[in-house]
This record gives sequence, structure tokens and C-alpha cells, in this order.
Amino acid sequence: MALTGLDIYKLLPKTNCKECGFATCLAFAMALAQKKTSLDKCPHVSAAARDALESASQPPIKLVTIGTGTNKIEIGNETVMYRHEQKFYHPTAIGFLLEDTLPQPELEKRVDAMNALQFERVGQIIKPDLICIKNSSGSKDKFMKALQVVFSKSRLNIALLASDSQMLKDALTLLKSKRPLLICEGAGCLDGSIQLAKDNNVPLAITCRTLEEAADSTDKARKAGVEEIVINLAEGKLTSRVQNFTYARRAALKKNFRPLGFPLMAFTGALSKELELAEALSYVAKYAGIVIVSDHSPEFVFPLLVARQDIYADPQKPVQVEPKVYEIGKVDKNSPVLITTNFSITYFTVAGEVESSKVPAYIICCDAEGMSVLTAWAAEKFTAEKIVETFKKVGIENIVSHKKITIPGYVAVMSSKLEDALSGWEISVGPREASGLTNYLRNWKS
Repeated sequence: MALTGLDIYKLLPKTNCKECGFATCLAFAMALAQKKTSLDKCPHVSAAARDALESASQPPIKLVTIGTGTNKIEIGNETVMYRHEQKFYHPTAIGFLLEDTLPQPELEKRVDAMNALQFERVGQIIKPDLICIKNSSGSKDKFMKALQVVFSKSRLNIALLASDSQMLKDALTLLKSKRPLLICEGAGCLDGSIQLAKDNNVPLAITCRTLEEAADSTDKARKAGVEEIVINLAEGKLTSRVQNFTYARRAALKKNFRPLGFPLMAFTGALSKELELAEALSYVAKYAGIVIVSDHSPEFVFPLLVARQDIYADPQKPVQVEPKVYEIGKVDKNSPVLITTNFSITYFTVAGEVESSKVPAYIICCDAEGMSVLTAWAAEKFTAEKIVETFKKVGIENIVSHKKITIPGYVAVMSSKLEDALSGWEISVGPREASGLTNYLRNWKS
């Protein structure tokens, strides 16, 4: 069972030396119990206490890294059951299943299509992470040819799925530099895959049908020296798998049960695109570290990536854009100037309406701590003083020749105060909703 902060405090030196970065040993103990720091931060802990605190000093869910460099995937190391408690840190890796039974031209076509799947949403780039090559043919030659295509053409990280550990060993001769994820399919290849993962320092996914089997297999792998493990629960029913994912997460976080303290993964098995998307979304929402899907069409992948982006956003910190002046279209010195907040959804909604109007315009985003217009105004984060400060900072008077700015209709009440503060400038009140900007801009005159 997990140690409480007081349990940990009793084993610490109680010197309050502050060398750990905390004001007191009790504060350090509380942080250690919440997995927010490591025992290594304490320079004076005794060897006996260190042994006793070993489990408390480790993250409840092991961090697993797939790939190398800036494109690598990190999964696991989560500390809460629900995102409103804190946040989820390592987004679910979205991957595609690619079987080696496909003809080479089709393989190349699919890899190219997967490489192209990249989207921009609220100022962030969202894209998939992984290609899982499955040895469905049972042929070493076909498997290696498929790997060669992916190795030479793909920018995504790689997972290798086979029921023969020798097949995985041969694949590693080509892909070891990519640090792929090995997926052991079937008990017959478990021992060989464990040894392979240990010898090559690569992560290993162990396929199991039950949590009991998963606990036994991960314990075996850990004792053999494999540290980075992923649990691939292969139970076919969506409801059973989601339930088991929840049980595993709770056992790791609440009970500190080490054999289940690893990231989880799932392959979708639905027969239609609509059902596959629903299944994949369920796994993303309920604790999967990796989800492997079959469909790679943009209309399937985009909503899946959007859902992941929303789930792994910090619920206590709104998504923001940089407070500055933005140019929409081919602006000139006579283009209108709009004022709004730096809440991402607000900015991109306004920008989209400006683009639709075909009227080039400047948008000045004020720093409102990521709040929408009305919320920021109510919280006194979007005030006349804030607008004047931003106005002067971006130097808009040196960009346009006219003396007109437009504020959102919801804050019309501040127009007179702004006119007093911005002497010589005319304050226009725009529509309350962004949808009204198209007609407003088409009728705007400098």
C-alpha cells in the first residue's frame, strides 16, 4: 500500500536543511507521497530509510520512451485518476496498424498518407505518433521489406508486432537506432522478447488477456531487467477493456501496485469507421497510453487528435495565443483594427470571420490570461487600461494611417473611457458575436 506523507516523514532525517528544495522535511515528505519529487533530492536520508522508501520514491506509472530525438514519444508517469485533480501529462500516442501482407506500392502509399496527417488547431500542431508494423504474413522476407519501407519513408516512430521473438530480433538489426517498441504477441515469444528488450534497451509491450496475466508477465519482465514495459490488454470487448484499464490505473495510483504500474495500450477492433472512432476515443479518454487504429483517413484521424488535445490540455490553464498584433490577409495602412483577448478559441473564431469577410484586418490580442471577452471583462482582466497598455506596446499608431479601432460589442461600456485614454482615436463598437464581423467589416470605412 502507498505510504502517506506522515509515514515518509518518520523515515526522513528531520533536519529541515532545505537542500532538497523544500522548506521542511515534512513538506518534502508530502511532495514525495504525491509523486511530485524523488527521494534522490534528500542528501541525508539513511540507507535503511532509502530501502524502505523505494516504492514511494518511484512514479506510480512508469515513464516509457519510444523513439529518439525531438520526435520521441513519452507515455505513462501519470499521477491522477481524473484530469480536474491536476492534469494528464503525457498524451496518448496515436498509431496506425500496417500489415506486411500489403503489396509494396500500397505500403508506400499508406506511409506517405500517414506522414501527411498534420493539422493546426487553436494555434497548436496536432499529428499522429506511431506506425505499428505487424508480421501477419509469417514471412521474414515480407516483414523486412515492410520495415524497410517504413524505415526509409516514415517520420513516425515505430512499433514491431510479431509472435516470433526471432522475427523481432531480425527487425531490430535494421531499426535499433529508432528505439522501436517491441510488441510480444503470445506467451510463446515472451521469454525471447524479454531478453531482446533487455539486451537492446528498448521498450517492450506484453500482450495479455487479463489483469492477473498482465501482473505476472510484467513482474517476470522486471525481474529479468526490463524497465520500460507497456501492457497490451487484448480482451476483445470494449466495455471489458475500458473497465480493466480503469482497474489497472486505480491499482497503480491508489494501491501503489507495481506490477500494474505501466502504461496501457489497445488495438481497435471495430468493423466500421464510425464504431472504430468511438472505440478509439474511449481508450484515449480512459487511460490508454497508446491506441493503434486501422483507419488513417483525415476525417477519421482529425477528431481523434482533437479529442486527445482537449483531454490532455491543462484544465486550470486556458489555451492562449501570444498577446500581439496579428495580420489577417494582405493588410495595409488603411486596414481596420480589431481588439480582442488572447483566448485561443476567441482569437481563431475572430480570425476565421475576418478571413471569410475578405477584408484584410489587424487583430490586437490583449493579455487577458486566456479568458474570453466577457469573462475577462467580468474578472477585470480585459479593461480600458489593459487595452491602452497593449495598444501602446504593439505600436499600432505606426502601422495604420487612420485613427479608428473596434472593440467587441460585449464591452461597449468601456468605449467612452477608451476614447478619453486614447486621445484622438475613434472607438467603434463591433458586433457582440464574431459571426457578425463579416457584414461589419464589409461596411467599415477608414
